[in-house]
Amino acid sequence: MANIKQQIKRVKTNEKARQANVAFKSSLKTSVKAVMVAVEAKDKEKAQAALNLAYKKLDKALAKGIVKKNYVARNKSELAYLVNSL
Repeated sequence: MANIKQQIKRVKTNEKARQANVAFKSSLKTSVKAVMVAVEAKDKEKAQAALNLAYKKLDKALAKGIVKKNYVARNKSELAYLVNSL
């Protein structure tokens, strides 16, 4: 552990940010799975609503720097393909 007061503060801040990022990433994965579940159930309306939420969360995760742009692009593409296949 650091001895310098400012570094102790940074360690605390970094841990809070890490926890927030982990929680957001978990909710992101849940929203992506919701689209897949709706597609498996062949529920077009529910799948479309879940897709909109997943897009929003993917874009927000990219803006926050939690995930990389290719991850977002790949997921958006796969989810759109699934929903359009209904």
